[in-house]
Amino acid sequence: MSDSASIGHITAIEGSIADVRFAAELPAIGTRLVTLSDPAITIEVASLPGRETARGLILNPNTELRLGMPVRNTGLPLSVPVGPALLGRMVNLFGDPIDGRPLPGDMPRRSIHGTPVPLSRRRAEGELFETGIKAIDLLSPLERGGKAGLFGGAGVGKTVLITEMIHNMVAEYEGISLFCGIGERCREAEELHRDMEEAGVLDRTVMVFGQMNETPGVRFRVGHAALTIAEYFRDDLNRDVLVLIDNIYRFVQAGSEVSGLLGRIPSRVGYQPTLGTELADLEERICSTSRGSMTSIQAVYVPADDFTDPAATHTFSHLSASITLSRKKASEGLYPAIDPLKSFSRMLTPGVVSTRHYMIASAVRNTLAEYEDLKDIIAMLGLEELSEMDRATVRRARQIERFLTQPFYSTEKMTGIPGRFVPLSETLTSCERILNDEFRDHPESAFYMIGTVADLEQKEGAGYAA
Repeated sequence: MSDSASIGHITAIEGSIADVRFAAELPAIGTRLVTLSDPAITIEVASLPGRETARGLILNPNTELRLGMPVRNTGLPLSVPVGPALLGRMVNLFGDPIDGRPLPGDMPRRSIHGTPVPLSRRRAEGELFETGIKAIDLLSPLERGGKAGLFGGAGVGKTVLITEMIHNMVAEYEGISLFCGIGERCREAEELHRDMEEAGVLDRTVMVFGQMNETPGVRFRVGHAALTIAEYFRDDLNRDVLVLIDNIYRFVQAGSEVSGLLGRIPSRVGYQPTLGTELADLEERICSTSRGSMTSIQAVYVPADDFTDPAATHTFSHLSASITLSRKKASEGLYPAIDPLKSFSRMLTPGVVSTRHYMIASAVRNTLAEYEDLKDIIAMLGLEELSEMDRATVRRARQIERFLTQPFYSTEKMTGIPGRFVPLSETLTSCERILNDEFRDHPESAFYMIGTVADLEQKEGAGYAA
């Protein structure tokens, strides 16, 4: 294509959408257009509404954008740099550094529009991925090479929990860690970078951000850019990759904004009609191959705590484990506010986990479920009206509820309680002893914010917390 044939002109600007008229051949959908200005503005073609018009997402708008501005068709898709030089760095959608230090200029670049690995090349792991967080390892164990979601409304602790997982897992993890911030606040990005540096794991971590103040096109595409970098480490360097995403809902939200700007008719609850396809395009790229595993942990905001919301229900279907956070638990001060009866993992089956783990987890879940059924009777008639057996069930359930709380490293400065990493074997032993009524004489408050039941003696010496 000649230089003159590749030049078009902006004919309309509406929000983060621009129409570009080309007299010659139209660019394909997904093509990167750049304005002939300084600095250049990037536009990604999203639809072709007319024979001479390309409609695109403005990815880095500024005040220089105007009607009639010349635009060049690069003929190439959006791309990001890949390579070991990205380790320890923070970059944006385009692979430009946002941590104040330049990247090498000779890094190879790859299109962000990758394709999922064919089923014939995928590998099922079936191995547990230990987090050191009691409630997760016991009742919703994660799968190495799988996808796990942290579901919850605003303010129930999703980001704190994913930050704790980063602290616990990245230090022990031998592979590469990649954090993708979709719609992140600047404060959260800065804090995460500082925490990673203090933990000494920054040199094995890549951080990719599309921040809250950026256009919906950036927030919609940054997840694809992050997975392109993750795929490079998995496929070219044969490394295991841990992908942490905060927040998948903001990816869906950005897609909804883009859909509205492109004039598509909204579907259920106002979401874009292409919600399922767009989410699958992102999620299906996360998988393990013979070259390396890719494990993902994703925070998912649930609007108005409605788990039937399309954004939540579509995400559920892609996950091997879902960890549900409860506002009621958070209001009672039971952190992490994980609801053990609504969380699940396909790993928690005989043959995948040990028989002992399965039996203890089932007993814990049954005890908590029986307590849930008894709550209405307790509220109406009082605990004294229950049978001796039911009172014993309530006592065990309340002890387990408080035992499943845990002090976090990421909240040490706020709570003054040192964080704890609890191995799965110690969690199982502690729960087994509680279920066997070894601590029937201990008040339930003694189990709050401890690591294992071995800490009870130390807590007794210091006096029980209220």
